[in-house]
Amino acid sequence: MRLKTLFLLLIVIAMGALATLNWAALATPATVSLGVMEVQAPLGLIMLALTALLCVFFLVYVLTLQGSVLMETRRHAKEMTVQRELADRAEASRFTELRTFLEAQHRSGHQALLERLDALEARILARVLESDNSTAACVGQLEDQLRHRD
Repeated sequence: MRLKTLFLLLIVIAMGALATLNWAALATPATVSLGVMEVQAPLGLIMLALTALLCVFFLVYVLTLQGSVLMETRRHAKEMTVQRELADRAEASRFTELRTFLEAQHRSGHQALLERLDALEARILARVLESDNSTAACVGQLEDQLRHRD
């Protein structure tokens, strides 16, 4: 963009210098046909004025176009900000839902683990009691056998 601006500036300076150096030729009156009639006027100055008018028109056009692009860019930036905020809120709610789900899973898993541990403890206690009873019965049989031998 900078190179284009510099190039256009050089062209405008060259046109100004050329018009200044050849002012006498530009200001020389000539017969100019307007289609319906002919008038005596400096053709060079008319062409220079039309060129200047065209430059002003294109300058206004470029500024208007740049302004509309700038406004459109701002509008898009605002929309993007709104959409980003919506996405952030949606993501935050998903994280909240995920946390709630994981906490529920943790609680239910923890409860299931406690129930399973209670069941295992009850089975181990029953096995220990069985083992104690078996051991007591075996010891009782051995004592009976020892008593009957004596």
